[in-house]
Amino acid sequence: MDIKKDILWRVYVCFIALTLFGIAVLGKVVQLQYVDGAKWRSLGDSLYKGVEKRPAERGTIYSDNNEMLSSSIPFFDVHIDYRTPALRAKKGKLFYENIDTLSLQLNQLFNDKTKAEYKQELVNAFKQKDPYYELKKHLSYQQYFKLRKFKLANLHQYKGGFIIDVQDERINPFGLMANRTIGLSRNGVNNVGLESYYDSILRGQSGSRLVQYIAGGVRVPINGSEIEPVNGNNIVTTLNVQMQDIAQNALHKMIVQNEALTGTAIVMEVGTGKIKAIANLGRQANGDYYEDNNYALIPAEPGSTIKLVTLMAALEEGVNSISSTIPIGRGYWQYGNRGIQDAEAAPKAVLTYKEAFAHSSNVAMAKIAVQTFAGKPNEFLKYHTKMKLNTTSGIDLNNPYKPLIKTTKSTAWSNQTIASMGFGYELRISPLQILTMYNAIANGGTLMQPMLVSDIMQNTTVIKHINPTVLTQAVCSKATVQQLQECMEAVCTMGTARKVFDSCSYTVAGKTGTAEVSDGVFQYADGAHLASFVGYFPAHKPRFSCIVTIKCKPNAKEHFGGAVAAPVFKEIADQLVSISNINDVNKNIIINQDSSQQSYKAATSSFIYIAKNLQLPYTITGTDIWSSANYTTTSATINTYKNVPKQMPNVVGLGLKDALYCLESKGIKVIPQGSGRVVTQSIAAGTLLNSSNKLINLLLN
Repeated sequence: MDIKKDILWRVYVCFIALTLFGIAVLGKVVQLQYVDGAKWRSLGDSLYKGVEKRPAERGTIYSDNNEMLSSSIPFFDVHIDYRTPALRAKKGKLFYENIDTLSLQLNQLFNDKTKAEYKQELVNAFKQKDPYYELKKHLSYQQYFKLRKFKLANLHQYKGGFIIDVQDERINPFGLMANRTIGLSRNGVNNVGLESYYDSILRGQSGSRLVQYIAGGVRVPINGSEIEPVNGNNIVTTLNVQMQDIAQNALHKMIVQNEALTGTAIVMEVGTGKIKAIANLGRQANGDYYEDNNYALIPAEPGSTIKLVTLMAALEEGVNSISSTIPIGRGYWQYGNRGIQDAEAAPKAVLTYKEAFAHSSNVAMAKIAVQTFAGKPNEFLKYHTKMKLNTTSGIDLNNPYKPLIKTTKSTAWSNQTIASMGFGYELRISPLQILTMYNAIANGGTLMQPMLVSDIMQNTTVIKHINPTVLTQAVCSKATVQQLQECMEAVCTMGTARKVFDSCSYTVAGKTGTAEVSDGVFQYADGAHLASFVGYFPAHKPRFSCIVTIKCKPNAKEHFGGAVAAPVFKEIADQLVSISNINDVNKNIIINQDSSQQSYKAATSSFIYIAKNLQLPYTITGTDIWSSANYTTTSATINTYKNVPKQMPNVVGLGLKDALYCLESKGIKVIPQGSGRVVTQSIAAGTLLNSSNKLINLLLN
């Protein structure tokens, strides 16, 4: 054989072989990339593992009597791992033996698919060996509890294949009540209120688990890799739900009637500084009101409520007493280039300090401030510092608002500043600061730190108790405290609030305030006013202090503190006196006789409790928890009414608290409007409940 030809033949064979091999490699690349690409990418995903955080259960916020104000409700996502060896053993014997029963149970629980449809879907997923088949998402605890009793779901995950993922959702059981103070916790964002301030305590410590990522980005937990989260601690607030309801309803009624812009009402326990209620309402573009801001913390020019500091400062200087006199003429004083005028005519041209305070004379207070401190302005400012008016309130809330108390070094200080500050202008302080100041006088001169949280708890165990804090043991002398208390009582017996409190069955001490508003939105000339009343009751043995501040619309017909804020204070105080068993021995109590017969609607247990305590014979018909009752002077008849589980209940006649309990226990969301008792419900009683009618509007009056 020719050697040359032999070599060429071998080269050709090698070349052809290499060419065919290259074509085969290229074909395989095309097959891997475009034909089998999805399969291999899925396999690649299944080999990828990562660490997934497991959020802790957020702690609960409670009221002072352990009612939930904000809590996390668990919801459950349910998947099935059809690769579970126990399910696939013996050709899926366990699965096929239970699939019919499971399909029927799912149909009965969710009622969204037929038994046959459920069975078909489950069998298809089983045949495909789906490692993370999504059965249901966002189950309630009640649904999850029932599901866990079903076939296969009642087995361990390693046998039945059911994978449960728990998700928490934050709810406020009392809706918008005090929600600006309680705060919001939505999608991990806690930007206001107690939810924000105590976030590190409430949120707990996250856990983790190893997950395997499969096709489509689905995460499958790897058994045995879990690090359990540490749940957050609970906090117990000083807020009282009943008092909060009283304050919010009273405030809402007045601002709706007055078409006011904003309003706040705060109730404080005198001896401790504990906030029992804090209501904030702002008018929206559609005319409705809700808690869109914490107006209790926003500083503003206070008007006449600051006159307490002016009078205290003058009395502490020791040269005057409340019987000292001050001329006011016709209620106008030209001081430099500033004209100062009384808003209401005083009874005479010369007033005692007590009378000047009671009748809220701007002229008198400006003159007192100037005469006492014109040569020593820093001494005047010292008393504002004693009352902590130059610092934020220190309450358990993230407070971005700073008060404004001018100093002699301020570029805005002028010869008129002392006079202006004397009756409530050229300074800005919040309603909570004003209340804290008046609470100190009610408390014998001891200034208490306002507080919203009393305990931090781990489950049911108190791990930290927060005691009331004294900021200043004595803001002034005892003699001055007594004189200030006498002047504050005079406001309610002979001064600007006399008409409101004249018929009270208990004594009140306080101060009205009316300030023209200049806040960047309004100018003084626009005619918007801030109406306030702040005080405490009973006057001689104070239990509660309270402030009501309402920003009236421009040129509102009623805008004085005595006409707008004081009636709200009285409505709150009336009810607190009633529920707190306050007996004011310093005032004769006149009890108006009730009509011979009254009809009421409430919880059956409440009627029985009342009848027993009054030693009033009663008869009861039925066994339901809700009743209407007729009282006479000699007996009571309690008639329970049937509460059908799947029907809309009749809540007309119930108070808001009872109506909320009655409706929300059925999963119905409530939108209340007004205050008092329910007079109209938007869905008629007896209507069959379904997913489309779980929202009801209530009108109260």
